[in-house]
Amino acid sequence: MALGGGTFTSQNKVLPGAYINFISVARASSSLSERGIAALPLVMDWGVEGEIFTVRAEDLERHSLRIFGYSFNHEKLKGIRDLFRNIHTAYLYRLNSGTKAANTFATALYGGTRGNDLKTVITVNIDDPDKFDVTTLLGTTVIDVQTVATMDELVPNDFVTWKSDAELAETAGTPFTGGSNGADPTGEVYQGFLDKIESYHFNALGCTTNDPVINALFVAFTKRMRDNVGAKFQTVVYRSPADYEGVISVENKTLDEGTPEQSLVYWVTGAAAGCAVNQSNTNKRYDGEYTVDVDYTQYGLEDALRAGKFIFHKVGDEVRVLEDINTLTTFTEEKNSDFSSNQTIRVLDQIANDIAVLFNDKYLGKIPNNDSGRVSFWNDVVTHHRELETLQAIEDFNADDVIVAQGEGKKSVVVSDKITVVNAMSHLYMTVTVA
Repeated sequence: MALGGGTFTSQNKVLPGAYINFISVARASSSLSERGIAALPLVMDWGVEGEIFTVRAEDLERHSLRIFGYSFNHEKLKGIRDLFRNIHTAYLYRLNSGTKAANTFATALYGGTRGNDLKTVITVNIDDPDKFDVTTLLGTTVIDVQTVATMDELVPNDFVTWKSDAELAETAGTPFTGGSNGADPTGEVYQGFLDKIESYHFNALGCTTNDPVINALFVAFTKRMRDNVGAKFQTVVYRSPADYEGVISVENKTLDEGTPEQSLVYWVTGAAAGCAVNQSNTNKRYDGEYTVDVDYTQYGLEDALRAGKFIFHKVGDEVRVLEDINTLTTFTEEKNSDFSSNQTIRVLDQIANDIAVLFNDKYLGKIPNNDSGRVSFWNDVVTHHRELETLQAIEDFNADDVIVAQGEGKKSVVVSDKITVVNAMSHLYMTVTVA
C-alpha cells in the first residue's frame, strides 16, 4: 500500500493519500465496494509454499484436489468449507514448508504428507509395445496418464515432476515416500504471512491458532494497518481479548475429536468478511460442520457480552450467534459503545475504504484543489452516502453535513462528515396494558 492512509491528529502527513477519522457524537465513485473477501494462513498437507494464493468459491469444488491435495468433500477441508459458506474469495497462505515425497520415477510437486499417497503405475501400451502408459494416482484417483517411449517425453502434471535419469519399467504401483509437513510454524513464519498479505485488500483476516503470542501478533498487525496505514478490515482470533473494534474474539470451542478447539475461527472469519454493510450477524445460524460447545448459562452469556466475546448459543435445535460484537469494551467520548457493534464498524470501514479509493483513483494528482474540484469531490461523497442510506446502512443523512474545504496547504483537502449508522434490532422491550 504505497499511498498514505489511516487516522490523523493534525494536518502534517507527508505521504499523499486519504486520512480519515471516525469519532462518536457526544450523547444528551461513489459506488460501494463489494464485501466477501477473507485472508487466512493455514497449515496444510499439500500446496504452494511461502506465497499468497487466491481461491474463489466457483473454483473451490472443481479444483480443490489440485489446490489442497484433497477432494472438496474430504474431512481435511472442513474448515475451508466453513470459511466459504459466506465469502466468494479467499487469500490463503501455507505456513509450513514440508519435505517432498518421491519414488524411483518422480518427485512430488509440493512438500507434505499428502505426497505419500501418490503412486506411479507403468504398463506396456496395448497398441504399441515399444511405449509405456505412465499413470499418476493420488490414492485411488487417477491424476494423469501419458503414453511415452522414454522418460524425457513425460510432461510434469499438477502433482509430480519426473526424474529424467530414471528408466521406464513396468510396475504395478510404486508408492511415493518421505513426504512430511515440516516443523510447526513459528512466529517468524506467521510474520512472513502478514508481511505478504499487507498489500492485499480483504474484509476479514483469520488467525487459526490458539497460541496467545501469535494472536497478539495479529492484533498488533490489525491495529497498525487500521490506524496507521488505513486498511480497514477486522481480524478474527480465538479467545484473545484485545479491547479494540478491529478484533473479533471467538469464545466457543469445538468438540469434534481430533479437531483444534479454535476451528470456529474459519466460519466466523467468513461470516465477518461476507456480511453485507446493511446487515448484522446477530442471531445468524451456524450452518457449518463442527460441533460447537454451547454449554453456557444465561449469566455466562451476559458476562461474555460484557467482556467483548463473540459467542454462540443454543436456540432450540440450532446454534446461533448471540450478538455481532467485537472486543472493544473500554468506551470513551470518541469511541462509545456503538463502536463495539460489528455492523457499525462495517459501515465505517465501508466509508473509509470507498472514499479512500475514490480520492486516490479519481482526485489525487488529477483534479485541481479549487472550488470546482472540491464541489466535485463533495458530490461524489454525498452520492456514496445516499447509496448507503438507500441500503438502510445509515439513516437521516443530510448532505449539508458533508463539508469539503481546503486544508492548511494548497494540496490539502479537509472533509467534515456526519452519519448515523443503522443497526439491526436485538432487544425488544414491550409493555402490554390489560384493561
